[in-house]
Amino acid sequence: MSDQIKNSDLTILYNQAIDFTNSHYENFPVLSFFVPKNLRKYIAVVYQFARQADDIVDEGPYSIEEKLIQLENYENELINSHNQKYQNDFWKVFHRTVIAKNLSKENFINLIKAFKQDLIKFRYNNFDDLLNYCENSADPVGRIILEIYNIRNNEAKNYSDLICTALQLTNFYQDVSIDFQKGRIYIPQNEMNDFSIDDNDIKNSINKIKFAELMEFQVNRTKKMFLEGRKILNFLPFRLRLQILVTIKGGEEILNKIKKLNYDVINQRPKLNKIDFIKIFLSTIIFGK
Repeated sequence: MSDQIKNSDLTILYNQAIDFTNSHYENFPVLSFFVPKNLRKYIAVVYQFARQADDIVDEGPYSIEEKLIQLENYENELINSHNQKYQNDFWKVFHRTVIAKNLSKENFINLIKAFKQDLIKFRYNNFDDLLNYCENSADPVGRIILEIYNIRNNEAKNYSDLICTALQLTNFYQDVSIDFQKGRIYIPQNEMNDFSIDDNDIKNSINKIKFAELMEFQVNRTKKMFLEGRKILNFLPFRLRLQILVTIKGGEEILNKIKKLNYDVINQRPKLNKIDFIKIFLSTIIFGK
């Protein structure tokens, strides 16, 4: 396709990305009112990029091999877009976003790497193994957001990685039963062994006391990551600071709900409700911490 695009057409494509983003449910709105109007279109395009790759993994009646091929094609389209060779109009607006905000190509490549890994790796031997996955699946998202806001401080990136990894881990604990049905376990195998938990215990919801102890260990470690990662707030402009604080508090509240369930995430999926959202929002606006 030609790399020529009118400003009016570009506006249409950005609006389509915004519509796409708003049409998909997430724990927190991706384009909340905390996001400055001039940046909403860029964040929408990044979200669409990630969601399209995610849909390749989780949607459609395709085999693992076919999905891997689709992800390879998606990665090739990404690489081609950097050379102004566009498979479709999305890649045009994506490339314009990368150029406008000077976004690192590596972060997008790493995200696709994580999506590929989800198709072929279903167990993690230890916590370092799991962290390596999060480095590709979660951390690039935070780094892209920092770049969109032109924050390129290495210390800020490190704290961002902590928060993104903690959010990813929280999502794993929230979705233990859902992931298990897909054949995936995102709890380190050596730690399951330490607490005398195996696949059969999760499948049949037995050995509950040991499982609760295992999950308590996971939750407490993740809470510490959130606490340390909060130092990212010192590097952020006011509105982004509020956005990230709301996100952090949402993750922490999920962990609190897991604790209130006595860590039984096999039979119950903790989820934020409207009251939780209101409390988190108001506490963030009023107290800012």
